[in-house]
Amino acid sequence: MSASTTPSSRPAVTEREAREVAEAAREQHWRKPSFAKELFLGRFRLDLIHPHPLPDDEAAQRGEEFLAKLRDFVETKVDGALIEREARIPDDVIDGLKELGAFGMKIDTKYGGLGLGQVYYNKALTLAGSASPAIGVLLSAHQSIGVPQPLKLFGTQEQRERFLPRCARTDISAFLLTEPDVGSDPARLATTAIPDGDDYVLDGVKLWTTNGVVADLLVVMARVPKSEGHRGGITAFVVETNAPGVTVENRNAFMGLRGIENGVTRFHQVRVPPANRVGEEGQGLKIALTTLNTGRLSLPASCVAAGKWCLKIAREWTAAREQWGKPVAHHEAVGSKISFIAATTFALEAVTDLASQMADEDRNDIRIEGALAKLYASEMAWTMADELVQIRGGRGFETAESLRARGERGVPAEQLLRDLRINRIFEGSTEIMHLLIAREAVDAHLSVAGDLIDPEKSLGDKARAGANAGVFYAKWLPKLVAGPGQLPASYGEFKHEVDLSGHLRYVERTARKLARSTFYAMSRWQGRMESKQGFLGRIVDIGAELFAMSASCVRAELLRSQGDHGREAYQLADVFCRQSRIRVEELFTRLWTNTDDLDRKVVKGVLSGTYEWLEQGIVDPSGDGPWIADATPGPSQRENVHRPIR
Repeated sequence: MSASTTPSSRPAVTEREAREVAEAAREQHWRKPSFAKELFLGRFRLDLIHPHPLPDDEAAQRGEEFLAKLRDFVETKVDGALIEREARIPDDVIDGLKELGAFGMKIDTKYGGLGLGQVYYNKALTLAGSASPAIGVLLSAHQSIGVPQPLKLFGTQEQRERFLPRCARTDISAFLLTEPDVGSDPARLATTAIPDGDDYVLDGVKLWTTNGVVADLLVVMARVPKSEGHRGGITAFVVETNAPGVTVENRNAFMGLRGIENGVTRFHQVRVPPANRVGEEGQGLKIALTTLNTGRLSLPASCVAAGKWCLKIAREWTAAREQWGKPVAHHEAVGSKISFIAATTFALEAVTDLASQMADEDRNDIRIEGALAKLYASEMAWTMADELVQIRGGRGFETAESLRARGERGVPAEQLLRDLRINRIFEGSTEIMHLLIAREAVDAHLSVAGDLIDPEKSLGDKARAGANAGVFYAKWLPKLVAGPGQLPASYGEFKHEVDLSGHLRYVERTARKLARSTFYAMSRWQGRMESKQGFLGRIVDIGAELFAMSASCVRAELLRSQGDHGREAYQLADVFCRQSRIRVEELFTRLWTNTDDLDRKVVKGVLSGTYEWLEQGIVDPSGDGPWIADATPGPSQRENVHRPIR
């Protein structure tokens, strides 16, 4: 096919085809154990996370040495208020981070990187993100999902030798998947990579390209048409941003993270050599999803930073601020918020460190753990920031610049709230994370009984599936009746001045209850289960709470055994687990007592115009214009705002 051929229009994709594309991209097999997968099946495998895994001494020493250098840099060279005010990270700060090696934290030392594991990489992101969330995003977008991680997992040795030294010290990278009309449904991807001679020719438009405005290297997902000698499918390419035909058409602006370099990138007849293809044709989505398994852990790291800062400000402010004769911290309405922030920060750090160390050890499949960490941390950090704004009152709503201008400490509480809001959306929105995790959580059921609920399977297939399901459930269901959670002496090693053993018994019992609820729902709804997104979301949220409770208890015991604030850690873990149990019980109630059916009826009415009268009495300030910008392939008509930093 000639490169001059007009790229095909956006693919028309049915719901079933979209699901099939997503299903083909996910990892099909479980070759390693998974704590979270077992949890959703009603099996509490504490042995997979306890004793808490730790980095080896050499890794810890290298990590601590780098953290000390990074701390000195962000304390002396980074002005977070300036970045917020000017909506840009100064070039000298980025250059300083390059010299420090911060862009090569996860890159192997043989390619010029620091060779840090996930644990210390995330600690570094927590530290850098506390100075400026925009810096945390810059570093994580480059290393967690940009060029280094896909090449580490799927690249050839030649590709690693070509690109990783650049990424470690000089070049910034970005990951380009989203398009103006394509978010979490990649089956509709419109950017094409058409074979032409020995090359591929890229055409299309990519949206929300974090780091894209300043990037030197891009990982681009594009659709290769199926043809003779080409299996086709969504494929990953490394693209030089300065290649002819690459245009950064816009630097986007957002309510938060004002310093990030996020844009719109157009590709017009961009020639990419086959040596720049990552993996095989059609492997693009698998590469993206596999990269995100650990890449998502950078978001919990930023949430840990937010929690720690919320706790510090809440402690200092509520001790200084007096109302009705005593510090506001001693008023129960405020004190309960402080307790929530403290306990939740402890839990988020426990979840992040545990999942990170599990990623480093590579003994476990952490695809669910990483997703749960991202989901849970992004939701809880937002709530903590909202509570901090409430604790600060009017000062929480006031900008730091305004506070400083009138002589008070410039506490950027409202900025934190704005900065954190995106975490519930990017790298998988909360709603998409619910569905992704739910799919993995019910994988065992679909493996044995999926054909029973598939309307396109033959009677013979259904009969075989029924036989297999009968064998599986005959062994599995009886194990959900009783377990260690019903024995008072279970998990006794977690019983000290504060007793955490009861919480672990609760997790074990509740995991079995969660598995029974899932099985009952599948039996009740069968093929309609996938449409019960409210139910599936609550199932996942319960699992997330149980994971966080488990991680908190295990971390508390680790700190106690090391003599590192063990008593206080036990207290925080106890409070968190008690708060978490209340949330879990509410979620169980809402599994079966909810307004899901009524909500669907109201939605139909809203879309049909039944309630349009309710919108009267306002003016709409959003003005005219299309809901989705035109992304027709072709030459760019706009100035290239690409700004490489050298």
